[in-house]
Amino acid sequence: MSVHRNAHRYTVATITVSALILAGSGTASAAVPAAPERPAATAATGPPAVVPAVRAFKAASGPGWRPQPGSRVVIDAKSPGLADEGELLARELGLAYGKTAAPASGDIRLALSGSASGPAESYGITVSGGRVDVTGPDEAGVFYGTRTVKQAVRTTGALAEGTVTDGPAKPQRGLNLDIARKYFTPGWIEARLRAMADLKLNQLVLHISDDQGFGIEIKDPRYAKSVSAARLSQAQLTGIVKLAESLHITVVPEIDSPGHLGAVLKSFPDLRLKDVNGRIVQGAIDISQAGAGPVVDALYKEFLPLFPGGAWHLGGDEYQALTWRNPEASFPNLAAAAHRLYGPGGTVKDLATRWLDDRARALAPSKKRLKAWNDGFYTGGIAKADAAIEAEYWTGKEIGARLPEGYLAEGRKVVNLNDAYLYYVLGQPNDFTYPTGQAIYQEWTPAVLRGSRPVPDAARYQDSILGARLAVWCDRPEAQTEGQVASGIRLPLAALSQKVWDAGQPTRSWSAFQELVGRADPGGGPARAGATAPTGGASAAGSP
Repeated sequence: MSVHRNAHRYTVATITVSALILAGSGTASAAVPAAPERPAATAATGPPAVVPAVRAFKAASGPGWRPQPGSRVVIDAKSPGLADEGELLARELGLAYGKTAAPASGDIRLALSGSASGPAESYGITVSGGRVDVTGPDEAGVFYGTRTVKQAVRTTGALAEGTVTDGPAKPQRGLNLDIARKYFTPGWIEARLRAMADLKLNQLVLHISDDQGFGIEIKDPRYAKSVSAARLSQAQLTGIVKLAESLHITVVPEIDSPGHLGAVLKSFPDLRLKDVNGRIVQGAIDISQAGAGPVVDALYKEFLPLFPGGAWHLGGDEYQALTWRNPEASFPNLAAAAHRLYGPGGTVKDLATRWLDDRARALAPSKKRLKAWNDGFYTGGIAKADAAIEAEYWTGKEIGARLPEGYLAEGRKVVNLNDAYLYYVLGQPNDFTYPTGQAIYQEWTPAVLRGSRPVPDAARYQDSILGARLAVWCDRPEAQTEGQVASGIRLPLAALSQKVWDAGQPTRSWSAFQELVGRADPGGGPARAGATAPTGGASAAGSP
């Protein structure tokens, strides 16, 4: 491919915050390093120093809270589902896990507050009487509250007396990762999940299929020629998904079609699209053939049990037949199929729209929320794409693509993957440059869907812009190592997390935010509170 791409309103359950604490970051399933050294006991003041920043803090009189010998993490007896969150936080902070014991002074208590107490993923922290109470309407919200406690311990060692009310501006916040064209080890992906969790990001989209490879094992022997030599096994994928679920992250697969299918078509060469002169069109499947749809639908059937989350990406972008000046003349087989379905006015665009809707129908029994790239939605034709499919807006430059306000005005939900700010394309081909955290932090908002300006009348569409993801595309897979990619996306991902959690203008300067990310070290191991960030490697505060 040329280069692939290539709110809910916040009201929160009240929570009282007493002090920020010093802790390490850990994993959801493995033991974490020993608890960090405690800083000198001084009363904390002000809101927690965390990334993303909390949205509201009300100070109160009192000493706040910091971990002490004998401090525990306990959960409310009526909230047994919080056991995983409680155990994880206890490991990360080096505290005892007291299960459902009655909370005492010095403890952190986790509890569900009921769905009526606030929107999904919101939480509150109350620090009072020498104790921390973290509450929320759902387990995800309480989990995000524990991320605030963890980061606060890392950055200042304590939580100030008072109340935090917090919750996300956008329901979709995350990372897109191209595993079709570059192999990323399971450990590397799991490390990204832990960093994402600390940043309160909730979605990892895996781009699995492309012309150069297919990044996950396929057990169906018919696809033996399609799978990349270096790829994730299904068992490894299951481990990644399990970790993600424990961190309240949804892993979303993208099996792109009808373009970007070059690797799949190695196993089905008779389905490759050919032009009027018999020339093969790279990566494109011949959607006029009856056997084309079942080839993709069989992959859906195999992979659906591996991705239990609530969303699925259909792809839909860059179907090369539509880049020709006269698709109907260049591909008479496609034109004939369109005429059979839609009459003499039917076009290849209509046939491509029918393909997208057919794939949506194949997935309908799964009840998943469906996504497709914005240039896979066409205007001026007879066929209309299912209105429920979310448009993942990455470009206004591809053939058929429109300005973002066109999608919003027709009522379609949109997710922001603006290629000017959010595309990390390995090797920087086609005039791409690596995104910087500073540009995202200072210039971009979720309403900046294309170029550098918000969509007109942005306030009108806030609820239709569902969020954003940073996207790693591996056009030149050898251009960077795993470590370089991790270092390169560290600050852009942190900046994105701030802007999708609170779309308003940040209060910290860029230099102060950069320094805070270094101290918070999302996904990293234990670090002494207030310590300066490392000067090199994936945790360097000076990275892009």
